[in-house]
Amino acid sequence: MGATAAKATMNRPVRRSGAQAGPVTADGGGVPLSGLIAEPAPPPGPRAVLLALHGGGMRARYFHGELVPGQSLLDQARGRGHLAVALDRPGYGASAAALPDGVGLDGQVRMVRAAMDDLAKRHRLAAAGGFLLVGHSLGGGVALAAAAEDPRVRAVDVSGIGHRWAADPRRAREAGGFGAHYLHWGPLGLYPPGTFRLARGLTGPLPSEEAADAREWPERFDALADRVRVPVRFTFAEHERWWRHDEDALEELAGRLGAPAVEIDRMPGTGHNISLSRMAAVYHARVLDFFDACLAGEAGAA
Repeated sequence: MGATAAKATMNRPVRRSGAQAGPVTADGGGVPLSGLIAEPAPPPGPRAVLLALHGGGMRARYFHGELVPGQSLLDQARGRGHLAVALDRPGYGASAAALPDGVGLDGQVRMVRAAMDDLAKRHRLAAAGGFLLVGHSLGGGVALAAAAEDPRVRAVDVSGIGHRWAADPRRAREAGGFGAHYLHWGPLGLYPPGTFRLARGLTGPLPSEEAADAREWPERFDALADRVRVPVRFTFAEHERWWRHDEDALEELAGRLGAPAVEIDRMPGTGHNISLSRMAAVYHARVLDFFDACLAGEAGAA
């Protein structure tokens, strides 16, 4: 199973619906997980539930940028008929007080799956097309690990994560300094004006337990990859510096997964935080095109 070549053409982004994502809190097994929700207009109800998990030191609003048209993944997903939810992962937002040191990968997966239970019950989603998981950076690790355990997951799309570190993961906890900033963001001109003012309300320290656990991600990936049995898509930014994305690394990455299909894309003109970049609308359209194809393939096979 080899990595696919980067797509030569860009998909046309969906026009913004004008909808505003509102606050939501899900029960993560006794721990409140805050976030944002964008609901499609009824009828006939959501096609599926898109659940987005942010990266280390970020917040759920990472997926709801509004500085340029089409930048919000939640708005685009709603426009395609999905219920779109971005959660503050355990240790962030409403759960930060109860979990000041954060939570390791296993605990995060357990709490995210409990939140999925809660969302499905409260929004009567039993008839919807399952969950479509989007993960950025360390949130991508949680998404892949959840997909390895939860049969409700139909497909996974991740960015900003691979399976072999290219930089020392201990640098993720550095505060300030050009070196750390460049790892997280890449060239500043890749982001629309106002991004770094907005980021002051999105970013914070990486919880200590999460940071310690993240260093072991290559080993954790090797242990769970074969149990990921749904289609998976990886996107690597042109200026990704945290993870290896040379051809040898990508071939190994795709070959370790048990997924029926693995798509690997490259996004030009972006740094690690793709969903806040000038190219966010194009990237999010590609994410949703991938999910649409996965759902259409399931319907055709039924």
